[in-house]
Amino acid sequence: MKFSIWKKTEERAAGKSGRPILVSGGGLQLEGETKTAIEIGRTRLLLGVAIFLLAFGGIGVRLVDVTVIDPEQRVRPLSAPAQPSEVRMERADILDRNGLILATSLPTMSLFAHPKDIRDAKAAAAGIHRILPELTEADVLSKLTSERNFVYIKRNLTPRERYEINRLGQPGLDFESSERRVYPQGALAAHVVGLSDLDNKGIAGIEKTFDETLRQGSTSVRLSLDLRVQHILRSELALAMSKSSAIGATGMVMDVQTGELLAMVSLPDFDPNLPATQSAEAMFNRATLGSYEMGSTFKLFTAAAALDSGVANMGSTYDAREPIKIARYEIKDYHPMHKFLSIEEIMIHSSNIGAARMALDLGTAGQKAFMGRIGMLKPIRLELPEMGAPQVPQTWREINTMTIAYGHGLSVTPLHLAAGVATLVNGGLAVPATLMKREAGQDIEALRVLSAKTSDAMRKLMRAVVESGTGSKADTNGYDVGGKTGTAEKLSIHGGYAKKALLSSFVGAFPINNPRFVVLAMIDEPKGTKETFGFATGGWVAAPVVSRVVAQVGPLLGIEPSHEPAAGGQGRQAGWSTGVRKVATN
Repeated sequence: MKFSIWKKTEERAAGKSGRPILVSGGGLQLEGETKTAIEIGRTRLLLGVAIFLLAFGGIGVRLVDVTVIDPEQRVRPLSAPAQPSEVRMERADILDRNGLILATSLPTMSLFAHPKDIRDAKAAAAGIHRILPELTEADVLSKLTSERNFVYIKRNLTPRERYEINRLGQPGLDFESSERRVYPQGALAAHVVGLSDLDNKGIAGIEKTFDETLRQGSTSVRLSLDLRVQHILRSELALAMSKSSAIGATGMVMDVQTGELLAMVSLPDFDPNLPATQSAEAMFNRATLGSYEMGSTFKLFTAAAALDSGVANMGSTYDAREPIKIARYEIKDYHPMHKFLSIEEIMIHSSNIGAARMALDLGTAGQKAFMGRIGMLKPIRLELPEMGAPQVPQTWREINTMTIAYGHGLSVTPLHLAAGVATLVNGGLAVPATLMKREAGQDIEALRVLSAKTSDAMRKLMRAVVESGTGSKADTNGYDVGGKTGTAEKLSIHGGYAKKALLSSFVGAFPINNPRFVVLAMIDEPKGTKETFGFATGGWVAAPVVSRVVAQVGPLLGIEPSHEPAAGGQGRQAGWSTGVRKVATN
């Protein structure tokens, strides 16, 4: 019986593995390959479990590290904005004096093509036109089928446009990393900032002057402009230009102590973001490039020259009873007084006759020398390429001496006028004009042009013009403004002067007892309105501009009011003064 059990078991085992299985004591004992396979399987299972546990343990530790131990340190690099050193443009920024951006560069992409690699030029042209509808399909097709190896299709693509072009799947189309010059303030300071071309090269304004510096991409150029003051001046000039139906306007605000220009406006202006759409007239900078006869504002220089030379004093009088006749010329007054006039009365009533006689006492040589010292006979050095030169008489005769005394016969830029008046009121020092922000403690070489005594007398004369004369509409609530009106007939293209084509201006300083700023407004060919009773002179159209600018700029810059304004005033704010020292040289 025992034998038969062994025999049957042996037969069953042999049919499966070919080897016998021994049975002892009623139980089965596994041996051979089957037992080995089971042991290997158990070992692999344990090893897999261990690896699984180790992996999930590592993940768990990492999660604890990221979310619990120092979450800020782990997240910060992902969420923090890129530092300037991480994204460096090829062209540096242009900033105003307060750090506001006037010009900057942004990364962009340009689409180009290798025509020889284009397989289906017609389909590619149709697809590009669909995505970039401003490009005509015919023009694109012409580029894609040209014989050139490389052609630009469009610069400065948006991310969406680049994505859509990629989706076309057209071989031969590719993209080039580049940067685009952007002017966030648009036209606000266009004539000062200028613009650059498609190749990122400066072609006008500060962009051109500092092209090499800006191309280094590491240091921003900071200007003296204050965008707040720039906006106020531009808005007021545009309003006056619109009301009087003028063809243009210009103006500036200059610090008389440092020579810094806080604002410079020329209208019409242009948007440097869209240079191709602008006219030549809009691109023309009237403030620095145009030369004009400045009219009666020049009477300030005549009085200053006479007083400083000693040929006149505040008690001197001049015969203004009758017009002055020289050959076929006649010098007369707009509002004749028919009496002897003091220097103050000549300023108040803007007498051409009185100014001419004062200049005759000074003499041609004296007048020419003074005009040279105060900077009216040569170009001003400013950080702009668009600079005009004075138009000086080739032969300075007696008739020239008389007409120049009241602003005809010598043409200068508006910047010349503003800089000259700054010298008259700041104590007599000619401070170089600049569009660069002066740093605290910086020395400035200033040339003494007239005595402090003469400067003090000029401030009194300018205040009298506003208090009692043609500049009364420049008076400002809270600030004592001094200045002078100017109304000049423009030269006609047919010769002589155009009676109805006027340049109407007002140049003023405030606070006139201790001037900080000169403000100039000039309106080109204004027309009289019902509001101005048909007048288009400087006292009616330009003086109110200066008044409104002073009323807004004074409190903004923390200038202490000259007197208590009706609506209350603001005191001087600490920190406005630049701390610049003027070093007088003779």
